[in-house]
Amino acid sequence: MAMDVRGALGADLHAGTAQITIFIPSVDRSGQEIGQEFWREEALAVLGRAFRGATAFPPGRGVWRDDKSEGRLLFERIGLVTSYAREVDMTEESMHDLRKFLHRMGRQARQGEVGVVVDGVYWAITTYDES
Repeated sequence: MAMDVRGALGADLHAGTAQITIFIPSVDRSGQEIGQEFWREEALAVLGRAFRGATAFPPGRGVWRDDKSEGRLLFERIGLVTSYAREVDMTEESMHDLRKFLHRMGRQARQGEVGVVVDGVYWAITTYDES
């Protein structure tokens, strides 16, 4: 017998949602601190406007292999900002705003790669738009 979650929780089902998660770095490609709090707050604002809300998780430990620097390992504190986007909110405009943010973070925070997960698929951005 399937549980009536809606009735049990008094909640509405938001069918057709996609989880969007942005990785927020703490250092640039050379290992210098970048002001992670600024980028976390920017990501929260972008996702909040576009998809009605977002949640930031405390930094965890991460590592990235920079293949363009002879495979050097870059250890850092990684933050995650995630949102559950309804299909109706995933418009050309909202995705354009997300793209602008991701590319700006990559450029200004001097990243070798910006990572975003959309509906369980990891997308790597390594070449950034000019503005």
